[in-house]
Amino acid sequence: MHQQMCWLSKSSGDGDKILHLQTAPGQPWRPYTAFPQFSVADYQIPGGSEGWATYQKLLKTFWSLVPSPQANEFSSNLAESTVQN
Repeated sequence: MHQQMCWLSKSSGDGDKILHLQTAPGQPWRPYTAFPQFSVADYQIPGGSEGWATYQKLLKTFWSLVPSPQANEFSSNLAESTVQN
């Protein structure tokens, strides 16, 4: 099963990053909160990363971590191919 995760900005800017998941090749990256079957409650730590608890859980179940630049490149290519079609 295709199971990848990465840390991407909440918005299109370079702000705080949250965990994003991808469960099928060619699908867009979506915030971890869009997957209630995989996500767990965040730690109640001021300034903590959104999705850190989910990241730890999924890492133990052999999800792959994709570097943010690679995930951003995929998202850009997907958007371009959608516009061209």
